Amino acid sequence: MKIAWFSAGVSSAVATKLSNPDRIFYNPVADMHPDTYRFIHDCEVWFNKPVEIMRGRVDNVEDACRLASCLVIPRSFTACTKHLKIAVRKVWEKNNPGRHTYIWGMDLKEAERAEKLVARNPDHDHEFPLITAKINKKEAHGYLAKAGIKRPAMYYEGYPNNNCLGCIRGKLGYWNKIRIEYPAIFASRAKMERVIGYSIMPGVYLDELSPERGRKLKPIVAECGAACEVL
Repeated sequence: MKIAWFSAGVSSAVATKLSNPDRIFYNPVADMHPDTYRFIHDCEVWFNKPVEIMRGRVDNVEDACRLASCLVIPRSFTACTKHLKIAVRKVWEKNNPGRHTYIWGMDLKEAERAEKLVARNPDHDHEFPLITAKINKKEAHGYLAKAGIKRPAMYYEGYPNNNCLGCIRGKLGYWNKIRIEYPAIFASRAKMERVIGYSIMPGVYLDELSPERGRKLKPIVAECGAACEVL
């Protein structure tokens, strides 16, 4: 089968649309912005195909990190990626043997990341529609805009991705933005760091982070380039 592993982000949505997969899967995470489910529903209409929900034994970032007793595990996976995404996919693969084709939403600037993903998953074939079509992130947003699909709310709030609120891949500027806009999440992640004994960012715990540190996040402005030509 051709399977799209849908992340509910713009790039993933456009990659899914371009690939016309047999099935589309989404792993729900409790930490996602509530508007994510509106976006998923809009995409189902656009795809003319349901997005199937796949749940794992944990459904939130902090439980995943506590389960792993760390934030980052070997090969640079985050603990939440392993338990919230990869583990769920592995269960599906066990129940659905065969060499499938997986669709991923990496954009033109993520070719190196795509190569690493292929190397780590040699038992299946992989397609990267945005890379093949030479579509970057801004053009993917332009593609979606031309299709009349409203982006997830996090993009309008100035975040570069529709990741979990309080994503442990976030940097200094991201966390200072979360501190202001989602203080309860900031406080919870700061507490989690101390319980586990690992800081999200090397060299500084969130409860020690100066509010002035980090670069201001830049919102993604949609561009209608190569992406709109393939629409």
